[in-house]
Amino acid sequence: NNKNSSMQFSQIIGQDIIKQQLITSVREGRIPHAQLFLGQEGVGKLALAIAYAQYVSCLNKGKHDSCGTCSSCIKYEKLIHPDLHMVFPFAKDGKTKEICDDLLPEWREFVTKNVYFSLEQWMDNIGAGNKQATIYANESNEILRKLQLTTYESAYKIMIIWLPEKMNITCANKLLKILEEPPTKTLFILVSEQVEKIISTIISRTQMIKIPLIETHTMSSYLQAKHSISKENSINIARIANGNYIKALSIIKATEESQLNFTRYQEIMRYAYKNDVLATKKWAEEMTSSSMGREKQKSFLDYAQHITRECFIKNIEINELNYLIDYEENFSSGFARFVNEKNIQALMDFFADAATDIEQNVQGKFVFFDLGLKLMTQIKQN
Repeated sequence: NNKNSSMQFSQIIGQDIIKQQLITSVREGRIPHAQLFLGQEGVGKLALAIAYAQYVSCLNKGKHDSCGTCSSCIKYEKLIHPDLHMVFPFAKDGKTKEICDDLLPEWREFVTKNVYFSLEQWMDNIGAGNKQATIYANESNEILRKLQLTTYESAYKIMIIWLPEKMNITCANKLLKILEEPPTKTLFILVSEQVEKIISTIISRTQMIKIPLIETHTMSSYLQAKHSISKENSINIARIANGNYIKALSIIKATEESQLNFTRYQEIMRYAYKNDVLATKKWAEEMTSSSMGREKQKSFLDYAQHITRECFIKNIEINELNYLIDYEENFSSGFARFVNEKNIQALMDFFADAATDIEQNVQGKFVFFDLGLKLMTQIKQN
């Protein structure tokens, strides 16, 4: 099985100096019992913590990475190693006991899919809405209980705490007691973004490792290799993302989505121009197919307002106010003449009304078909 486990150092973007530092500490037998990985969102802190834990537990360590194939590494790949314990913030509902184990299956599945994610994405994934993310007081008893277990397979029991700044104060105080007198062969890795929110006595008990931003050139070559993005685009995305891979991913996703939205906009405007009712009906059905949830439909209607406004601005020739990507630019230079002071208000209203209808759960097929028919009244050959 040569498949690279997603939890190895080799899978982490950049951070070579930190990787080397962590590997050296293990190879020289100088593993501090409590470490604090501190860095901004999207730099790979959690990824490093897990890869480090996997390396510590690996039965066949290499010079630069865990082997990825021993029984320990295989369990790490699914985050099911019995000596690995993970603590993370969540929002409770009536059903849970306020401990992380209640959400462990969801957590494992989420993290193994992509180890670069934000707190907001994790909260969305568990459907927590606007609730506060917390590591609850009850968790401290769980931490104690787990540390009293004998190690099963690894030399170390490893406890990774993601965002310890979200700890309830009771839990933080109990953790402090454990860090003051740590059980033997226990390794704590705290992964934090806001060190100022952690009680200072905990910080003083840990060895801090600052994780820097991912360098622009490293991010750019990773985007080219992993996401098949052109060199020029990858440099741009890496620059805007400014060391944050989560942000880079969201830019890629937004670009893909706006390209799709652009195609859909082009289609409906073409059908409106030709008064093609049948094609409009088919388009409305595609807009409400299973792959197009409500959020995507709203995103399209937002986009349609944006591009309609841009065409209008182009038509009245205030170019310095224009914000268009190259393919939008090509389209709008031909299409702009159909968007003028006579119909701009009506067009904007049509898209805005459709968005309100979608918000209020009106059946999508009708909303989009109706929208297409209304557009026909305004997009005329002039």
